[in-house]
Amino acid sequence: MWKTGMCSVTFRDKTTEEVIEIAAKAGLHSIEWGGDVHVPPGDTAAATRTAQHTKEAGLEVSSYGSYFKAGIKNEAPFPDVLDTASALGAASIRIWAGEKGSGEMEAGERQELVRDIRETADLAALQNIGVHLEYHGGTLTDTADSARHLMEELNHPNVRLYWQPAVGLSLEERLASIEAVKPWVQHVHVFFWRGTTRYPLTDGRKEWDAYFQHLPESGHRYAMLEFVQNDDPAQFHRDAAVLHELLASAGR
Repeated sequence: MWKTGMCSVTFRDKTTEEVIEIAAKAGLHSIEWGGDVHVPPGDTAAATRTAQHTKEAGLEVSSYGSYFKAGIKNEAPFPDVLDTASALGAASIRIWAGEKGSGEMEAGERQELVRDIRETADLAALQNIGVHLEYHGGTLTDTADSARHLMEELNHPNVRLYWQPAVGLSLEERLASIEAVKPWVQHVHVFFWRGTTRYPLTDGRKEWDAYFQHLPESGHRYAMLEFVQNDDPAQFHRDAAVLHELLASAGR
């Protein structure tokens, strides 16, 4: 089944308490806590407090939205990221497939990235935490074909994919991208943009209805709102109402 959620990075300028209040008022199920502002990697005390406050508000922690990039040296090593996710009570960690697009990455860099993802997935599995790759430009998941190839090469039971509408593609191309990576999709980031300009989610009802008709039906998944127009909490609540309606309409 699909559950609703929000990414805390939607409101980087707000405190964890304010983010929790916004999510709860929107009637959402969960929050993906970002590792850049709200729950920094290595600060397990902050993660524990945030987990408790989230639970007290009747919300779940859908995932830990880390900024760990596989295949390169990170300021915070993965064990710190993993400890933070564990303190949060997160069932999964979002990581990034490097910092270069598929057309720029050399063979040796790719091998190092694949090895690093496998090692992080093995470590996380020891704590029953999944590793999920961000579906994003400027990384090895910048296209559906590259993401599919990477997942096939990894062939790891503890590695899954996020999905979000790639900038610059048509509806048909985005639907085709879902089909290409569908076996590995776990969670979805929900927003509606034209180019890189944000619009209310209601303007994208047709598109998101089509996406949800193609996205996987079974499993424990989260559809998480991200980056609303003007960073406006009122707009966020309107978008959340639309998300509830979209999932109900899709029978999810």
